[in-house]
Amino acid sequence: MKTQEPFVITLSREVGSGGHTVGRILAEKLNVRYCDKMLLECLQKQFGLTASEIERLKGEKKNWLADFIKRVAPVPPADALGQKAEHPQEFSIKLTTDRIFEAEAEILREFARMGSCVIAGRSGFFIFKDCPNTLNVFITASKPQRIKRIMQKQGLSEESAAALIEGIDQARENYTRRFAGVSRFDARNYDLVLKADGHSEEQLADIILSYFEGSF
Repeated sequence: MKTQEPFVITLSREVGSGGHTVGRILAEKLNVRYCDKMLLECLQKQFGLTASEIERLKGEKKNWLADFIKRVAPVPPADALGQKAEHPQEFSIKLTTDRIFEAEAEILREFARMGSCVIAGRSGFFIFKDCPNTLNVFITASKPQRIKRIMQKQGLSEESAAALIEGIDQARENYTRRFAGVSRFDARNYDLVLKADGHSEEQLADIILSYFEGSF
């Protein structure tokens, strides 16, 4: 793959590994959009989208989702939080739990159709598994490092940080197994697996960038 061709880098990570920041840095280095959980939550909370509603709205206004993404995540990438997009109230339809995965998958595909991007989490490795020009990355870290990072970032005790990590790990694993049918911890899902211990977020982003440029 040549870097001028459209590409997708999916970045799965363990909570407390610093992977979210790595994704943002990587997107900035590549000068492409960054699609993370915050953007997806922004879309869901703003419009309450379901898969069927996405299809209906796309039929009514062909480029409505693309227009919204351009507003909340221009190139270079921007944080979707703190930005409010105006949109007619008729699109405020309740998002049901059973449709979350389908809605997010369609949002991610639309995001990728608009051009090269870095996608954080949300089972991106599964959604784009059959797509060309896709690099799937997983970032892990030792439990002590993850606990330390969560304690520092959220001001939690060691016990509370450990409990938070355990809960999020289980929730993400359940979500992935339910909708993708595989474990998110299976290394076979990814082209590159990195352990964050001993590396800064900048260094990890550079490692991914080097692998991307050298292997694709």
